[in-house]
Amino acid sequence: MPFVTRRSLLVLGGLAIGGVAVAGFVWSGAYNVGADDPHIAPVYALMETIRDQSIRSRVDGLKVPDLDDQGRIVQGAGNYDAMCTGCHLKPGVRETELSKGLYPAPPDLTRAEIDAAEAFWVIKHGIKASGMPAWGKSMEDEYIWNMVAFIRQLPTLDANAYQALVARSEGHSHGEAQDGEQSPTSPSHESATHHAPAAGANASANPHPTPDETEHDQHDHQH
Repeated sequence: MPFVTRRSLLVLGGLAIGGVAVAGFVWSGAYNVGADDPHIAPVYALMETIRDQSIRSRVDGLKVPDLDDQGRIVQGAGNYDAMCTGCHLKPGVRETELSKGLYPAPPDLTRAEIDAAEAFWVIKHGIKASGMPAWGKSMEDEYIWNMVAFIRQLPTLDANAYQALVARSEGHSHGEAQDGEQSPTSPSHESATHHAPAAGANASANPHPTPDETEHDQHDHQH
């Protein structure tokens, strides 16, 4: 029989007591998970670190396309306006009922500078238990990149410039979901490139649609 020291027994006993204490704490329901009661600092710091490191470890090698293309920015404006403003706001809006009630608070993208690759990954895959959905289940990669292109410009826009871009967009439209973080120029994205106005074709064909045309386009692409 292996020799067991007094110190080993004390360590094992301490671990057992600690395990029982943790289990008792969990099952007691003592920790408040309500969104109106912030996490204690160590828990929040741990969650932030896990989130940030998880995202960074998954974006290495992700190829970022040209996000300065005006067609991308315009098309992304419509989806952002339809899908994101309730949480991430828009110029002239500092708070919504939804953003006020979420915890952790979603970033105000009218003020935040983003990393393009990380933004793409978050939009596509979402973040567990945060209120951020995985839009990649319903949106093609091409359209996600278009939204990233717009978000990068968002802090430079005032309310009028924002509305002008949204009016020029085709509203809420994003094709069908694709698997994998491949670049829009890869073969699997040929259909996405064909349907999404990434090169600015639709925007340049009629850069100043009439109100009737804009309303008709948005109606056609609404879900």
